[in-house]
Amino acid sequence: MTPEAEALKARTKKFALDVLAFVDTIPQVGSNRRISWQLADAATSVGANYRAVCRSRSDEEFAAMIGVVLEESDESLFWLEICIERTLGERSLLIEANELTAIFAASSNTIRARLGRSSARNLKSEI
Repeated sequence: MTPEAEALKARTKKFALDVLAFVDTIPQVGSNRRISWQLADAATSVGANYRAVCRSRSDEEFAAMIGVVLEESDESLFWLEICIERTLGERSLLIEANELTAIFAASSNTIRARLGRSSARNLKSEI
């Protein structure tokens, strides 16, 4: 595994741990419970699924798995935006989620281009 992949594994794990620490500070009343659960689920899935990406056995498998990581990263970003708009969140997590989403979108586009697939199909999910 490359040093870059190892660094990204560590970064996604830290993101998950930081989000879990944040979720523990959210008052668990009303819809906050659902928001907390969704955010924790998505954020921990980023790191867990990225680890699976690092074990992919082919470019096709990598492309499929990095797509899952991108979806989870973008979902984390969505729930963090909800937290910010409800004055529950902190912007540093939002910035990190945005950066991770950009990294995984670039990876997805690169592998799909290498496989000769149009990344235009994925634009619908990014809009």
